[in-house]
Amino acid sequence: MQTAHGTAPAHSPRLQAAEDHSSSAPNAGKALTSYQIMRRNGAVVAFEPSKIAVAMMKAFLAVHGTQGAASASVREVVDGLTQTVVRALMRSRPGGGTFHIEDVQDQVELGLMRGGHHEVARAYVLYRERRTQERAQHKAEEAAIQAPVLHVIDKGERVALDMQALKVLVDQACANLGTEVQGAPILTETLRNLYDGVPVEEVYKAAILAARTLIEKEPDYTYVTARLLLHTIAKEILGETVSLTQLAERYADYFPQFIKKGIEGGLLDERLQQFDLARLGAALKPERDLKFDYLGLQTLYDRYFLHLRKIRIELPQAFFMRVAMGLSLNEIDREARAIEFYEILSSFDFMSSTPTLFNSGTLRSQLSSCYLTTVPDDLDGIYESIKENALLSKFAGGLGNDWTRVRALGSHIKGTNGESQGVVPFLKVVNDTAVAVNQGGKRKGAVCTYLETWHLDIEEFLELRKNTGDDRRRTHDMNTANWIPDLFMRRVMEKGEWTLFSPADVPDLHDKFGADFEQAYTAYEERARRGEIKPSKALPAVDLWRKMLSMLFETGHPWITFKDACNVRSPQQHAGVVHSSNLCTEITLNTSDTETAVCNLGSVNLLQHLKDGGIDHAKLQRTVTTAMRMLDNVIDINYYAVKKARDSNMRHRPVGLGIMGFQDALYELRIAYGSPEAVAFADQSMEAVCYQAYWASTELAAERGRYSSYHGSLWDKGILPPDTLDLLAQARGGYVEVDRSSTLDWDALRRKIAQDGMRNSNCVAIAPTATISNIVGVDASIEPCFGNLSVKSNLSGEFTVINHYLVKDLKRLGLWDDVMVMDLKHFDGSLAPIDRVPQEIKALYATAFEVEPQWLVEAASRRQKWIDQAQSLNIYMAGASGKKLDETYKLAWLRGLKTTYYLRTTSATHAEKSTVQSGRLNAVSSGSAAPSSSAKPQAAPAAQTPQATEIETPATDIKFCAIDDPGCEACQ
Repeated sequence: MQTAHGTAPAHSPRLQAAEDHSSSAPNAGKALTSYQIMRRNGAVVAFEPSKIAVAMMKAFLAVHGTQGAASASVREVVDGLTQTVVRALMRSRPGGGTFHIEDVQDQVELGLMRGGHHEVARAYVLYRERRTQERAQHKAEEAAIQAPVLHVIDKGERVALDMQALKVLVDQACANLGTEVQGAPILTETLRNLYDGVPVEEVYKAAILAARTLIEKEPDYTYVTARLLLHTIAKEILGETVSLTQLAERYADYFPQFIKKGIEGGLLDERLQQFDLARLGAALKPERDLKFDYLGLQTLYDRYFLHLRKIRIELPQAFFMRVAMGLSLNEIDREARAIEFYEILSSFDFMSSTPTLFNSGTLRSQLSSCYLTTVPDDLDGIYESIKENALLSKFAGGLGNDWTRVRALGSHIKGTNGESQGVVPFLKVVNDTAVAVNQGGKRKGAVCTYLETWHLDIEEFLELRKNTGDDRRRTHDMNTANWIPDLFMRRVMEKGEWTLFSPADVPDLHDKFGADFEQAYTAYEERARRGEIKPSKALPAVDLWRKMLSMLFETGHPWITFKDACNVRSPQQHAGVVHSSNLCTEITLNTSDTETAVCNLGSVNLLQHLKDGGIDHAKLQRTVTTAMRMLDNVIDINYYAVKKARDSNMRHRPVGLGIMGFQDALYELRIAYGSPEAVAFADQSMEAVCYQAYWASTELAAERGRYSSYHGSLWDKGILPPDTLDLLAQARGGYVEVDRSSTLDWDALRRKIAQDGMRNSNCVAIAPTATISNIVGVDASIEPCFGNLSVKSNLSGEFTVINHYLVKDLKRLGLWDDVMVMDLKHFDGSLAPIDRVPQEIKALYATAFEVEPQWLVEAASRRQKWIDQAQSLNIYMAGASGKKLDETYKLAWLRGLKTTYYLRTTSATHAEKSTVQSGRLNAVSSGSAAPSSSAKPQAAPAAQTPQATEIETPATDIKFCAIDDPGCEACQ
């Protein structure tokens, strides 16, 4: 086979016609002599289309053989394809110019693909790739022999670059990653970007950059890039250059020195020095450094590793052991527990949340993830709550505020005989406080405000995130959520009327739910109809529901959460009321004037717990048992910024064990996300996690004692989370349609709890896990895949992320080539428009917006029946409409969901197209202007995540938290 612009034969009549025809392209009148070709060696030669035809013919020969390619029809096809390629090239430079040989070959590949000649295109691509590797190998060897000596600046001295050491480093980074991962192209690209006298640090940076450019074509280069990064990290920390092999040997000696340096530097708790550091150092497993992909290790380096004067002192395995030691401070056999905790962290079986990773073992061990508060209806209480927000945010907590008690606009104020300005002006202060107090400078402050649906200010509350209207009554940086009672949803379903009140006139509604709420509410409605309660307002429930969905559609807020499902199914009904969820809608804990709810999070990596086509129950039990102990330890070790948070946490001891890598597990099991099989796996996997979490908590109770408010709880009454679905159906009078099947022995668990009680009031909650899932290299939480080839942005930069499961399948089918890479870029990481990909592969690797939202709800429903708290459930919807929104959120209520999170949508037709090279694949500017108020509403803005396809003009420039906002890891 020959690449384009090899030796040319005499022109055939057809090719001559092709050249003549090309003169009628966009450069009409321009002769072909106006165009030239630049070869790889820099030489410039004449542009001859006949050479393109020769290259294509050789590709057809390689696939179809001499007889098949010699037919007249094939020659006509080649001539037609040549014309197409020539026209495309000339359109790119209508005034004449020079094409690089690579540009020509790219057009040949596309021409073959667009013409439907997939096998020929593949042969051409494979040949081209093979020649590229051969040239790279040759250049690397030639450069090593013939190139002049390159000097670098190392520690202030000018010395010759040790080419052999560089080659060894690259080869070690490529070790055991398969034959398709080669060091030669990395070396070639590295040397191409160096100059004489370059600082030695820049040499290693150039190697990292060279390796990362190859990730999009071969996913395993992400591990090469991570290993090269590890080399530079080790050099910074150890103060000298060491090979990856030498680094593994240095760990045990380095570890005690690291602890000492951290203590002396005022970073680490002095109690860490009391551990047997030699024993812990010997327990480190340096080979686990090689498990990191590039995104994971870069994220740890940039934001988690401890540093003194901006010089890192913490290697990866030391980081995990430091976290484990911090969680073992109160254990009897601290070393044994630290090693146990280290094992599940460093193996990626489980990962603690970001605050725990940040602060465990440090002087200020603020390890909790999120806090929930309720705001009273008096000025002192309101500003005390705002102050509490500031203190909690200062020490890196995500906040959920219940503002339902604060009286509405126009409500009478006895003290001044005036009228209230309502909730909204205070929320503006909350918004600005979250911006001002930026979590110790580590990440942006983040808060979500909840308001119940009967509040008289609810209609203005719905508009808080709009970009139009009085900006003094807008909160552009704060999240909002609807706290919806079941009675309202029944009125919507039955097309009834709904009445809005000021809470000052109906104060008991705030603390009521279920039948008690309905009885009190309907009584107040009667009084309002008689004119005994003013102000109040009656309106069709459907109208308010439509406005809720319309604002969700337009601004992404307020989220839809359900008050009664959270309360009726709460194990702690006897101890208080759940007045709101948290920042990410997965925590459902009681709050009051004396208690600020706190939750401590961590997540099991589901991918690591598969065996023989299903859940590895034995391993899962071991992991969950250890994880629950770690989470329980957080409660006692944690630093509490406010007394009410400590009192609540010590009294109830809630934790939130979640999962991540659900999508990865489906890939491993060959299950499409949008399928009954995926729903069944969601059911069985969550049943297993919850069962083991509850069992672990009752085991801890036997060892450490029950939580103090256990007596009177649903646990104490023998009512477990799946049993509470019956309570919900009873409270609603129906309207609960949930599968009730189970596979494990819940009666045995019920007997165990009756005997030993529970250590924790709440055990399970599924958080977004956006950052910790990056660390371990899996898809976040329960999320579907955003795109099979995308750019993920966070505070560490932009990273090419490619679905390695997909690449493996496409290689098996002979479909993975440069053309496929190009097509994935062009189609925003979606396989759907690529004809040559089999339908079963398209289904398995469907992206988030290709999965119908009812599948997300159905899977979430199966999980929710087992969970004692809730889950951060994003709803993805392509081509959203009012009808589709209405059906989806009504289904969520009927299926017993407690909460939902962001609504992420795309326009049906308008999608931004960009490429990996531009760094904006599927991305949208955070500063996009909002459409005018007179414009027709489009789809709600998809989250500003770089992995999600976005409409061209988002409805607002909203800043999302969690997965979307690179500055926020609350609840992760």
